[in-house]
Amino acid sequence: MRCLLKALNVVSLHASLRRSRQLCSQSSPAQTSFSYELMKQQYRPEVPEYFNFASNVLDRWTEVEKEGKKPKTPALWWVDGDGEEVKWSFEELGVLSRKAANVLSGACSLQCGDRVLLLLPRIPEWWLLNVACMRTGTIPIPGTQQLTAKDILYRLQKSKAKGVITDDSVASTVESVEAECQSLKFKLLVSEGHREGWLSFKDLLKNASSDHRCVTTKSQHPMAIYFTSGTTGAPKMTEHSHCSYGIGLTVSGSCTLSSLRHCVSAGEPINPEVMAAWKAQTGLNIHECYGQTETVLVCGNFKGMEIKPGSMGKPSPGYDVQIIDENGNILPPGKEGEIAIKVKPTRPLFLFTCYADDPEKTKATVRGDFYVTGDRGLRDEDGYFWFVGRADDVINSAGYRIGPFEVESALLEHPAVVESAVVSSPDPIRGEVVKAFVVLTPNYASHDPEKMMKELQDHVKKATAPYKYPRKMEFVRELPKTVSGKIRRNELRQKEWRRY
Repeated sequence: MRCLLKALNVVSLHASLRRSRQLCSQSSPAQTSFSYELMKQQYRPEVPEYFNFASNVLDRWTEVEKEGKKPKTPALWWVDGDGEEVKWSFEELGVLSRKAANVLSGACSLQCGDRVLLLLPRIPEWWLLNVACMRTGTIPIPGTQQLTAKDILYRLQKSKAKGVITDDSVASTVESVEAECQSLKFKLLVSEGHREGWLSFKDLLKNASSDHRCVTTKSQHPMAIYFTSGTTGAPKMTEHSHCSYGIGLTVSGSCTLSSLRHCVSAGEPINPEVMAAWKAQTGLNIHECYGQTETVLVCGNFKGMEIKPGSMGKPSPGYDVQIIDENGNILPPGKEGEIAIKVKPTRPLFLFTCYADDPEKTKATVRGDFYVTGDRGLRDEDGYFWFVGRADDVINSAGYRIGPFEVESALLEHPAVVESAVVSSPDPIRGEVVKAFVVLTPNYASHDPEKMMKELQDHVKKATAPYKYPRKMEFVRELPKTVSGKIRRNELRQKEWRRY
């Protein structure tokens, strides 16, 4: 399934970024460093006191097209795996989202500031309802349909959401936990047909008025809440404002999808062999970036920059990114520390506002003048940043600090390995040692485990520093992962330490 949401900018806040992008795309390889610095210098987003993406961008684009100043283009173009197609103009999206806004504020009785859990697949209604939430000031909490009953219950109780919007695939799971959710006032079903106890979105949308006035929101008003992946503990509610998401994401936006010319990856570092295989098949490099639920884009390999395989690039315009020690001091190039963003004296516009309803955890993210990401890394002499691992994931073995990603990458280079997860394991002499949980390919799954372990250990010794090799190894059929596909190393680590 593929989908396209083209919210083309029509306000002056995008002008400086657009000019710098043009300069970058026109530069030669010899000019790449200069182009990146020029982009940083010229990135000066104008953040108005009031901003709402629905009215200030989508509705404004409708007006521009009606005036004939720009040719009409799809606002949303969606195609599913069977070739079924939905294409909405900006005017059509405006009409439908206003009708959907009336559904939210009418039948659902939602008011500005209310929260709603949005569990939908990548169907047009997902984008439609997100825009409707912007129009009403409702705060959506997007989530995947892979959430279990336990996950949904946690999110409903933690957020105190007043409603759930989902389809038939998740409805029964919601019903199994709703009795324990006192704040839940309505359930909205985005599916054909009807279900007892649920409001029908399609019926309500059909009969709703298209006359709706968008609420007035300040740039710093909350726009959405995203639960973190929960790789190091219980998921936290990350609140983003109309500025941090509505404007902050412009730095990573793209010109067209008419043909594949630029590839971007984020979420987990890309192993070098994966990047090489992609280049062999497509002829294109993968531009790695780094960010968090809390931050949008922190670092990236921007267009025109030289790519250093394995590096997450340079800081995004708008962020002062540094590597700091445990006391908040900036470390020199080559020294490993925590990846941090300067927030004093001025907090960046595109950083999350807070962990909703949790001031203590919000306060704990600040060390000295910096917001601490919880990730460890280093910066080289050229200003490129390199990811080492989550602070909790880094292994301290006999005084050596070992990041799991490098060991996992080395293991993945061996033809026997499908994927792996590396964690610490207690050791009476070294304190901790490296342990690898390894999923083998079918061709190697029947090999003698002892011989297989020795072969992989020797392979890692050659592929990286010898002291980093996994002294312990366990072959498993699968690895525990979050609903977004990230490996839950903390779960494996806790399990490992409980054994001793």
